[in-house]
Amino acid sequence: MLLYSMFEAFSGSYYLGRLYVEPRNGTEPAMSRRQYETVHRQLYDVDGNDQPLVMKLDQRHFPVTGVESVPADTLAVPPEILSDSRVENPPSLREVLLATADRADQLLSLTGGGGRPEAASEQSAGLGSNDGRPTGI
Repeated sequence: MLLYSMFEAFSGSYYLGRLYVEPRNGTEPAMSRRQYETVHRQLYDVDGNDQPLVMKLDQRHFPVTGVESVPADTLAVPPEILSDSRVENPPSLREVLLATADRADQLLSLTGGGGRPEAASEQSAGLGSNDGRPTGI
């Protein structure tokens, strides 16, 4: 089943997508605001859920926000996340995983985010890891 043309069902906990991964100044990973809102509405808006999208690039999970300046079909990540990945010569088309709403809630609760976007933003550099290293979750 194809979801919003960029993600398809992958497992009980994740959707699989292909996005261009590129570096972004700042501390929060981001994607196109329009695509973020569409994906969030389709996959996370269950019972008023307002948690951020949670993606996984290689072995690292992180909450993602929607930003106007990020091009469509792109995941823009801070340098520390990019350096933890196997992305070479960005922008690079890569497979990324998008956690299901239930899995995202579980991952956010590990960092104390509890589904609150503002708390998740504070943890964006190392979701699921207190020392900033990949968790493999």
